Amino acid sequence: MSRFSKYIWLALLFLLLVLIRFFEDILFYDPYLTFFQNDYLYIDSPRREVTKLVAFTTLRYTLNTVVSLGILYVFFKDKSIVKFSIIIYAFVFIVLIVIYLYFVINPRQEDYYLFFNIRRFLIQPIILILLLPAFYYHRLKN
Repeated sequence: MSRFSKYIWLALLFLLLVLIRFFEDILFYDPYLTFFQNDYLYIDSPRREVTKLVAFTTLRYTLNTVVSLGILYVFFKDKSIVKFSIIIYAFVFIVLIVIYLYFVINPRQEDYYLFFNIRRFLIQPIILILLLPAFYYHRLKN
């Protein structure tokens, strides 16, 4: 792959991440989008359908993960990095979705800030932001 096509693919994949974020209101069911935009520390948790919420959160995590894995592959051209990243994404998802479910089922105002941050890891490609420099640094060291 030429350098030019690598940059085009990276730009397209990052654009996909931006589009997922930009159209989040249309694509995903998430009553917490507007809840966390307000002064959420002082209001009650919104009404929600737990199954639908978890399904759409999983869908969003999956979309972000697939695009992120594409970015990692284009950036490093190493299938072992992608395989290792799949393990990381799966493990992180299992841990975070259990914690997320706890906060969705048992909403308490004193837990909203922690819930907000757990939810952020599920709906935004934060893991990519952690993995890219980590793999880059690892590659430099070897």
